[in-house]
Amino acid sequence: MIDKKIKLPTNRNFGYVFSGVFLIISLWPLLNNGQIRVWSSIIVIIFFILGTMNSSLLTPFNKLWFKFGIFLGKIVSPLVMMIIFFVIMTPIGLFMKLLKKDILNLKYNKNSSYWIKRTNKKTSMKQRF
Repeated sequence: MIDKKIKLPTNRNFGYVFSGVFLIISLWPLLNNGQIRVWSSIIVIIFFILGTMNSSLLTPFNKLWFKFGIFLGKIVSPLVMMIIFFVIMTPIGLFMKLLKKDILNLKYNKNSSYWIKRTNKKTSMKQRF
């Protein structure tokens, strides 16, 4: 569901962006000495004209594209975070276990408290910055 705080992009921007995308698609074969894709060029013209007119005909496509972006964000963000965790954090954790480091003081010690003794004096909360 679309969040009320997030505004839908204008139809003009949507039309210009998609005309640019289809322009790249239509001209791409020129890199390999091919021919321009006519079907894509027609779509470029349609999106550019509708975008310039800020036509309401683009509204359903704009909403659909926006919902697709939200859907992809819900899938891609957790995947990226999972990859970052397993590629960066897990090897660091395994390396610290090999070195027998306990940076967070997680080891249980029944003879002492988990409280950390303060070494610095109390300061005033006035003029903190």
